[in-house]
Amino acid sequence: MSEFDSRARVWDKDKMHLERSEAIALELQRMVPIDPSMKAMEYGSGTGLLSFLLRDKFSEITLMDSSREMIEVCKEKTVYFGTNHVTPLWFDLEHSDYEGKFDLIYSQMVLHHVTNIELIFEKFHHLLNPGGFLAIADLYPEDGSFHGPEVKVHWGFDPAALSTKLKIHGFKTVEFKESFRMKRESGRVYPIFLLVAQK
Repeated sequence: MSEFDSRARVWDKDKMHLERSEAIALELQRMVPIDPSMKAMEYGSGTGLLSFLLRDKFSEITLMDSSREMIEVCKEKTVYFGTNHVTPLWFDLEHSDYEGKFDLIYSQMVLHHVTNIELIFEKFHHLLNPGGFLAIADLYPEDGSFHGPEVKVHWGFDPAALSTKLKIHGFKTVEFKESFRMKRESGRVYPIFLLVAQK
């Protein structure tokens, strides 16, 4: 069982997880011209905290995650909220190809776990309809203390550098801004950006 499988049942009990999702949901609605006809996908959805906050904003939402237990929690939430237009999907996009088209793909705190950033950007571009949007919320560069040096992840990102990578992969307009500041019990503060790019 992966770390995320083991944490799925208690994920939503962390107040900070909800506060972070609420802040990102608000900023995403400011930065993306959302239309109720849009089909959206949350990549690395976890328990779907962000998507269930946005559940009334789109015609369809696909919740994609490689953690089976996180997706099981999402399935239970679709029953609880009665959201027939929200589809949980257990799928590892980093290692498999998916065929579908979306008007918006968004993720929060997922990119730093992705091994091959270039490949996932290429796949996002392929999955988006012309004019579609990509929204990524993640850490600014940090010193490795967010997860600890024993966890193999990216130590945050410079959103300007990510913008350059996205343009290489065919995205046009890119903008970003700080959307949330996570404060740990240690007193350390980790700012999070939201970056929006358009195909």
